[in-house]
Amino acid sequence: MFKLLLPPPLLWALGGVFLLLVLASITIRLLETRKPEKNWLELKLRIKTWWWIVGCFSLTILGNIPIALVVFALISFLALKEYLTLCATRTADHVVLFWAYLSIPLQYYWLGIHWYGMFIIFIPVYIFLFLPMRMVLIGETQGFLKAAASLQWGLMISVFCLSHMAAVLTLPQLTGIGVPEQGAMMLFYLVTLTQLNDVAQYLWGKSFGKRKIAPKVSPNKTLEGFVGGVLTTGFLGWLLGPLLTPFSPLHATLAGLLIGTMGFIGDIVISAVKRDIGVKDSGRLLPGHGGILDRLDSLTYTAPLFFHYVHYLYF
Repeated sequence: MFKLLLPPPLLWALGGVFLLLVLASITIRLLETRKPEKNWLELKLRIKTWWWIVGCFSLTILGNIPIALVVFALISFLALKEYLTLCATRTADHVVLFWAYLSIPLQYYWLGIHWYGMFIIFIPVYIFLFLPMRMVLIGETQGFLKAAASLQWGLMISVFCLSHMAAVLTLPQLTGIGVPEQGAMMLFYLVTLTQLNDVAQYLWGKSFGKRKIAPKVSPNKTLEGFVGGVLTTGFLGWLLGPLLTPFSPLHATLAGLLIGTMGFIGDIVISAVKRDIGVKDSGRLLPGHGGILDRLDSLTYTAPLFFHYVHYLYF
């Protein structure tokens, strides 16, 4: 099995992330000591969960490609399971759910054998056509349209969209262009900018936000937060692009702006799903954060669009 040999820029960047986590852990310990009367539990849980998140992410770029694909497949499985737990699935469709879950290893298998064409169309064409057919054979028509649409949308965001993170990692192997470690660098670039965009939009919104951009979906989202976050992410894209990607300065800036804009859309789309279902968090798997979809909501949009952006321009 091929093992990724990471270039120095990526090792330094990853080391910087772990250093930030160490500093955060020390800070929370000092705060507990100096101000024991305050409740620091949620912040402690967030930092502890970030250790797990960064550790799992490091496994995908430090290990070999098969291990990375297994990790991403597990993430998609947990995300789909979380989504289906929230949705009211019909009892008659339990057999159909088996086929939905079976699509996860197959989707990542296409990446493992570098079959780009099947990876792109497997879920949005073959699975989308197969699952309603299997539901029809059960013979239950009550609630058919809602059940089929809910299941297909769940597969779209939790399997198809999220699998594009693995596709970014394996892009050199999929296309036969570039060096293997380039995929790991671009994946780090994508995930880092997506997460920093969430932080930037939150900080800009808290500091200057006045005009609500989608009050019925996400009351805390403001136009000022959105614009400030997108511009900040565009700047960070330009700054990090030459270090981690093959992008020109212009393409790196455009990639940052794309990630900033699509990250916002992914966030509010998942928020709309949760509001429709009537829940605040998608789950409790990640203490201090909520569920898998709460943490990866922005990536459901940034990952596929970033993949196709890079594929079109450089591969």
